[in-house]
Amino acid sequence: MTETVQYLTLGLDQETFGIDIRNVREILDMRPISKLPQAPPFLVGMIDVRGAGYPIVDLRIKLGLPPVEPTPSTRIVILDVPLDGRTIGVGFIADRVLEVASVDQDQTEPAPDVGGRWRAKYIAGIGRKGESFIIIFDLGRLMASDQDALLGVAAATLADVA
Repeated sequence: MTETVQYLTLGLDQETFGIDIRNVREILDMRPISKLPQAPPFLVGMIDVRGAGYPIVDLRIKLGLPPVEPTPSTRIVILDVPLDGRTIGVGFIADRVLEVASVDQDQTEPAPDVGGRWRAKYIAGIGRKGESFIIIFDLGRLMASDQDALLGVAAATLADVA
C-alpha cells in the first residue's frame, strides 16, 4: 500500500513548494514585521503571535530569489522547524499559499544533483500532483546552515519572556 503524505503547497516565483503539513502551525496574512539588528538578510525580523515571538524568514531571499513587495496574496506560514535536536517556531514568508496537496510517496523522486535552480541539499524530493511538480522542502536542512542565527533569536525571545 502506498503511503500518502499531505503537504501545504506554497508559491514562490513560478515554482510550487511543499512543506509537510505536520510541520505547519498556522497561516497568517502578511503583517508588520519588527526588524532585527545585524540579522542575516533572509531573517527579516520578528512577529508576535498571541504573546509568542517568531523569527521570520523571507523564503525568496533564503533561496536566492530577489525580494518583492508583499501583495494581498503574501502569507506568513508559522512552522515547527527541527533544528539541533529541538523544534523552533519559525515563520516563512511565501508569495502565496496554494492548498494542502496529497502526494503518494511512490510519486516522489529524489532531488536531482545537477541542474535546476534550487540547492538539492534543501530538497527532500520532487512530488507529482497530476502534471505538476511540487518541490518538497527538508526544513531541517533548509535552515541548518542558519541555525545559530535562528537559535540566537529564539533564545533572546525566551529571555525577554522570562
